[in-house]
Amino acid sequence: MATGKKFDYRVTEVDGAWRAELTRRATARKTLVSKSQDGFATQADATTWAEAELKTLLANVRARQEAKSR
Repeated sequence: MATGKKFDYRVTEVDGAWRAELTRRATARKTLVSKSQDGFATQADATTWAEAELKTLLANVRARQEAKSR
């Protein structure tokens, strides 16, 4: 069984500004961007935003899964 994460984030630098993206593994070879934001001044700002949004996204996914299982 695979050990990778289904949801994650990545932070990249684009033209001197930082971009944060929340990613989701659709298949073994395909990764989709669920949400993104750019224009951060520092890498730390982008990482902080991505971690906070990832926690929110995971909480919503867990809530939907629990509602479906009832």
